Amino acid sequence: MDIEIKNALITGATITNDDHGLLTAWLHLDYGGAGQAFGGYSLYLPKSFKHHDPIGPDYTGHFIWRVMEIAGVAKWDELPGKTIRVKAGLSAVNAIGHILKDDWFNPSADFDEMKAKHTPPAA
Repeated sequence: MDIEIKNALITGATITNDDHGLLTAWLHLDYGGAGQAFGGYSLYLPKSFKHHDPIGPDYTGHFIWRVMEIAGVAKWDELPGKTIRVKAGLSAVNAIGHILKDDWFNPSADFDEMKAKHTPPAA
């Protein structure tokens, strides 16, 4: 998969629980005629889910904080209209970056690192 770095305008930002009953967040991106979405990670599993972990890593807070930090906003509702950079292929946006600084957020990498720090070593 060819990854390309390009600029994107955030046209919308959604936090929802309607995708299979778990909490997710999305950025809707416009590349100037074409668009793509970033997000869809499971940020929180309700108690009814088998893998619910009330003391696990704070994926939700980390995701929201890093998205806002990358876009340079203090409120989630300020995201639309902000320009960011993306590392994306045809099927997915892998990371988002600050438009001027060399600061990138790759949720898959960050969440793997958070999970590894939270998981106790095998006995």
